[in-house]
Amino acid sequence: MLRLKKLSAALQSASPKADAMLITHPIDVRYLTGFTGSNAALVLPLERPSPGKTWRRLRVPKPVMFTDGRYIQQAKQETKHAGVAIAQGPILREACAWMVDAGVRRCAFDAEHTTVATLDMLRQWIPGKQRRSFFQPVPPLAAGLRETKDVEEIGRIRAAAQLGCRLFEDLLTQIEAGKREIDVAAHLEFAARMAGAEGMSFETIVASGARSALPHGNATGQRMPRRGFVVLDFGVMLKGYCSDMTRTVHLGRATAAERDAYEAVLEAQFAAIAAVRPGVQCGEVDEAARSVLRRAKLADFFTHSTGHGVGLEIHEGPRIAAQQQQTLKAGMVITIEPGVYLPGRFGARIEDMALVTRSGAEILTPATKAWIEM
Repeated sequence: MLRLKKLSAALQSASPKADAMLITHPIDVRYLTGFTGSNAALVLPLERPSPGKTWRRLRVPKPVMFTDGRYIQQAKQETKHAGVAIAQGPILREACAWMVDAGVRRCAFDAEHTTVATLDMLRQWIPGKQRRSFFQPVPPLAAGLRETKDVEEIGRIRAAAQLGCRLFEDLLTQIEAGKREIDVAAHLEFAARMAGAEGMSFETIVASGARSALPHGNATGQRMPRRGFVVLDFGVMLKGYCSDMTRTVHLGRATAAERDAYEAVLEAQFAAIAAVRPGVQCGEVDEAARSVLRRAKLADFFTHSTGHGVGLEIHEGPRIAAQQQQTLKAGMVITIEPGVYLPGRFGARIEDMALVTRSGAEILTPATKAWIEM
């Protein structure tokens, strides 16, 4: 209920004329109600209608979640703090009909997750003169709330991160010259499932040799070389929450340039972690990492942002990137993942998940980052 109240307050600030909000992004619906089905829409009426109006359908307006007949039992079991309506037709059509009947005059919608086609369809289900002004775009308010995690969420993320660390220890036994990248990824993903993971947070990255210079080098049929970096980037989902970590190891004897690059990336990561604390701008954390690589004359090969939020989705706010002015808050969970990528030669990345605490950063993925030469 607290999450719905926070969203209601945020809505009143973002769109004072709106007296309800339509939430359609499945992750936001899950966050607000607990429902995990794939087809749902949540109508959140404000506590009071606009001056001079009365709620026709309900004396005390209550959030209502619309889903379809596949989820009758699941919706009843999972949904909290909202009524459940099983739609006989398109769920958005029934949600619109409910709002019109309840007396809603202005409905906010998440402009980031609503396509133009969907908005056009929604407007067709609003009668007459109301159609043009009924829907009001607002920023992704629920996503903003999700950036700061509560105690239960932190516990779930911590468990997912710890599982990832245990999987990494096992994964090291699979790294050897001649083995296909996809075989390493398959071993990891099977082990994750056997350990209780609901799935992977994203497509597993195993990038070896020259392919290690690809920031998102998903596992292929390429065989790992006798000598070169292997970048391992993966995450698991546990009770709906994601983990994310990257470690880079080396097969065979490394060159001085490879070893220097790895040490520079590690130093950059330590610098960024040290910069994490409440009130610090995200751009400052990014700059802490980038400045180390600049001194090492490797900044031109750091081609992505330093990190991102993690939670119910693998990529959430805040964005830890250059010139980002958003400030960190206690309870945020972010990644710190500097890397360098020299095309055609090699790449290295080190990534941890960090919980922003009152005093700084708590690393949730404490697997070793020491140099590993296999």
